[in-house]
Amino acid sequence: MTEEAETSESQAGPAVSVVGPGDGETILLGPTRMRILEDGSRTGHRLAIAESVLAPHTQGPPQHRHAGHDEGFYILSGTVRFTVGSEDHDATAGTFVLVPPGAPHTFANPTDQPAVMLSTFTPDLYVQYFRDLRDVLAAGRPLTPQAGIDAMSRYATEPAADST
Repeated sequence: MTEEAETSESQAGPAVSVVGPGDGETILLGPTRMRILEDGSRTGHRLAIAESVLAPHTQGPPQHRHAGHDEGFYILSGTVRFTVGSEDHDATAGTFVLVPPGAPHTFANPTDQPAVMLSTFTPDLYVQYFRDLRDVLAAGRPLTPQAGIDAMSRYATEPAADST
């Protein structure tokens, strides 16, 4: 095989996705800004990735459990407090937290500084949950706890009220 044939053969494979610093879908949820870097459409729905910026003193979602996906969090800057059951873990830059299906968890930024984290969802189904919450706000409806629970239930997720 010639070098020219090898080059054009390798270029015929799957397209590489490049998302620049200002690119990606942005979702604003109150004091949290999420940027979807991969929504699963280019990974056969195996993986989704998002960057989230949590404003200072941001409370996260109610503690919950996912039945259908793993969720990973890599802290890029600041401190994010993960609550797993009744145990708190303050994760600083460079920390990775992996939450398997069934584990009760939530997160928050209890500090005076913004926190940035990269989240993974395997498979990708939970990205649509954040879009659903955005749509509730865009329709002028309040983002009540019940609205969040209703959205969670569509993605094999439920509140974990019994975990504390």
